[in-house]
Amino acid sequence: MSFEQSLSHAYVDNTFTSEVKGDKLTLTTDGGDRVNLTKEPDAPLYGTKWTVTSLGDGDVAQSLPEGADAHFTLDKANGTLSGRLGCNHVTAKATVRDGHITLGAAKTTRMMCDGSLMDTERTLLGLFDSTVVYELNHRSIALTSTNGKTVQAVADE
Repeated sequence: MSFEQSLSHAYVDNTFTSEVKGDKLTLTTDGGDRVNLTKEPDAPLYGTKWTVTSLGDGDVAQSLPEGADAHFTLDKANGTLSGRLGCNHVTAKATVRDGHITLGAAKTTRMMCDGSLMDTERTLLGLFDSTVVYELNHRSIALTSTNGKTVQAVADE
């Protein structure tokens, strides 16, 4: 809490000078207080556990229902995607090329879950047996299907 108080104090009624060295930004107040910021590395496409945060259709996005466990990991060596769809586990062939991921047929477990979780799962299953466009942005990824359905996910720490 003391760090947050010191940081907020530095921002109140102060003018900053800035200095950039490589990936480091230093902001210095007139009184000599400094804030050092460094760039966090981008999450790699492969090997990262991507936790799904929302599903979209066109310009409308929805958060996942409470209790949904939806995530995926791309494995370059095996050429696969594996993870969970909200309820069931999934694996599929995955080929990454030129900003696209071609997903093969989904192989899933067969558990039944709450209706909202099954709705999430059906939406995510719609991405398989097709090619999606992906866009990495620092620690997030967006997948867009040919019919305009979107999946937003963040890199899991």
